[in-house]
Amino acid sequence: MGCGKSKIARELARRLNVAMVDLDERITQREGRSPAKLIVEDGEPAFRAVETRTLDDVLQSGAAKVISLGGGAWIQEANRALIDRYDCLSIWLDAPFDLCWARIEASEEIRPLGRTRDQALALFEQRRPIYELADVHVRIRDEKLEDLISRIVHFIR
Repeated sequence: MGCGKSKIARELARRLNVAMVDLDERITQREGRSPAKLIVEDGEPAFRAVETRTLDDVLQSGAAKVISLGGGAWIQEANRALIDRYDCLSIWLDAPFDLCWARIEASEEIRPLGRTRDQALALFEQRRPIYELADVHVRIRDEKLEDLISRIVHFIR
């Protein structure tokens, strides 16, 4: 949460001149409710099932060359298996927790799994070892978006 996945994915897709899908936005379109609302109303396991089905549909359709996953999507083994099956390149945007928390606090977005700093930090620490399974590890530094995108393009080429 808060590492800049959606913003970076949009800019990367623009730079590469390819289609991009934000998985959370696609879920909201399909379900008529945001991921946060699905989690609150139906529980996290139900939301994760919707997330996996949506990811599978996006990958099957070939609708995007860049996909921004929600913060917990990569944690699910089923999602990692789908990404592997479709021979996708996974990128971990490794942002420091303090940066992520500052963005979470500044956002008006509801984050039911990280409402407090302690909850968000616990998720950050719990998820980190699984994020390390990504194909590419990009450390987020204090840099301009354009410079970060250039680094990512260098990694993927």
